[in-house]
Amino acid sequence: MKKALIAMSGGVDSSLAAQITKDAGFECIGCTMKLYDNEDAGLAKGRTCCSLDDIEDARSVARRLQIPYYVFNFKDDFRKKVIAKFVSSYEQGITPNPCIDCNRFMKFDKLFERARILECHYVVTGHYARIEEKNGVFSLKKGLDPAKDQSYVLYSMTQDQLAHTLFPLGSMKKTHVRELAEKQGFLNANKPESQDICFVPDGDYASFLERYSGKRYEPGPFLDTTGRVIGTHKGCIRYTVGQRRGLGLALGKPLYVQSIDPETNTVTLAEKHELYSESLTATDFNWISGKAPDAPIECKAKIRYRQTEQPAIAFPQASGDVLVRFEEAQSAIAPGQAVVLYDGDTVLGGGRII
Repeated sequence: MKKALIAMSGGVDSSLAAQITKDAGFECIGCTMKLYDNEDAGLAKGRTCCSLDDIEDARSVARRLQIPYYVFNFKDDFRKKVIAKFVSSYEQGITPNPCIDCNRFMKFDKLFERARILECHYVVTGHYARIEEKNGVFSLKKGLDPAKDQSYVLYSMTQDQLAHTLFPLGSMKKTHVRELAEKQGFLNANKPESQDICFVPDGDYASFLERYSGKRYEPGPFLDTTGRVIGTHKGCIRYTVGQRRGLGLALGKPLYVQSIDPETNTVTLAEKHELYSESLTATDFNWISGKAPDAPIECKAKIRYRQTEQPAIAFPQASGDVLVRFEEAQSAIAPGQAVVLYDGDTVLGGGRII
């Protein structure tokens, strides 16, 4: 009997993934990754993936399924590889994506290490994505529920990781997942989902940055595209490319954040039509197949999690970076975010926008 390590967050998705895996005949071990304490984020209590309530919910499901359950302390790694990067990115004027980093460095790095120690053949998660194998090559595909597809945040997965990962919910709709969980008697069947960054559950990331770093981010000038001062901002870390709301300016026309320069402590604003770009360059690029194409390829690309992918051509560079040219110019391409390439419902790869 093959063994599987189930990543259990306390939510309904990972709980049902555990049930499905056990029903399929695997020897299952449940686990929750303890990534931080709420006090680390300066919060007394909140609905996060690491709260005591969530751990108890996961433990309750594991007990119901009669499988072993462990809590793994990965706080040091999470602080170094996710939170510290989150903070430094904003300080550099770029927009991070901590969910991608968490999947890359925690779920499919640290958790894989622990799975090997426990002699588990697979890591199982509640992601809405699919894995297919053909002639020994593994493909990462979109989840069949378009409202829940999470393939965008999984672009960094390697062939070895895909070969040893199971996504039991990839072909299911969220409504069906909740129905099945309710039939199983799971207490978390109708548990609401958190929409915020897990370690910033109140959504106020700027206050989190100040608490975590111990710094006060100084006000500075808002500039227009000619370099003229048109106002005062409240600290560079409070703004992201494409932002319109919360600027605190009344100039008679809508303006958006075009760029951020922490060295001069300036934020440049522009009209909407000035935010469009026809191309981008991505670095730290991962091709799911394990090998970059030998020639430019037609594909579709998305530059934000909730964006519909757009027609583009990807040009692999000798450096390993990838130049992406869009059929139609895209608005507010933000350095630090991810671009992910698709061929239909198959993920070709992805990288960090520079």
